[in-house]
Amino acid sequence: MPDTVLYLVPTPIGNLEDITLRAIRILGEVSTVLAEDTRVSGRLLQHLNLKKPLLAYHLHNEHQQVPRLLERLAQGEVMALVSDAGTPGISDPGFLLVRECFSRGLGVECLPGATAFVPALLKSGFGAERFTFEGFLPVKKGRQTRLRELITEQRTMIFYESPHRIVKTLEQLAEVFGAGRRASVSRELTKLFEETVTGTLASLLADFGARATIKGEIVLVVEGGPAPARESKANRYSQREEQERESDDFEGED
Repeated sequence: MPDTVLYLVPTPIGNLEDITLRAIRILGEVSTVLAEDTRVSGRLLQHLNLKKPLLAYHLHNEHQQVPRLLERLAQGEVMALVSDAGTPGISDPGFLLVRECFSRGLGVECLPGATAFVPALLKSGFGAERFTFEGFLPVKKGRQTRLRELITEQRTMIFYESPHRIVKTLEQLAEVFGAGRRASVSRELTKLFEETVTGTLASLLADFGARATIKGEIVLVVEGGPAPARESKANRYSQREEQERESDDFEGED
């Protein structure tokens, strides 16, 4: 097993008390912290009384950064990757670097910790036995295709959404799944003005559509669709008998 050179470190999604003791230790031990936004991560490190070099690693520079980082990691430098909030790699940069580390035999470890969709799923009350995490829907191209693919989804569905798109998303979901489908909107999770509103897509659309402003990153949880109705045993037998009669009639024509 290779020595760990890259740690994926979850950071609080709001309440700074949610960081783990292990995360604090790892951030204190690594030589460099890769940050989605160095200003956000800098404030977190300052709160933890840690002084570490910060290097920007985000969606717009990851393809340029990965080769340079792999060279440093291959030489034994140990780094931590963090996002602005939550677990890096979940709707945040991280996958590309992790994949390339594995392909080169470099050790990667992911710490458990904060992520927004788990509390939102449990607060929805829709059941967490089976669910599908969809992340952010495509902004334009492919959005309707993705939604149509989910029409028959029976598991609870989880989406991330921005405050300026949530009303439009609720409107589109109501068109695809029906206005009566139940859903839950959670925003500002773990923060002072945390809010979760549960109802039908129609009621949620009316609620959030009437608000002058909507703040905070949003987790949208949508109840899965009903299972397809099962055919009765008698109906299946009658269909089979009909097929057999048609087969006999066809053979008799020869």
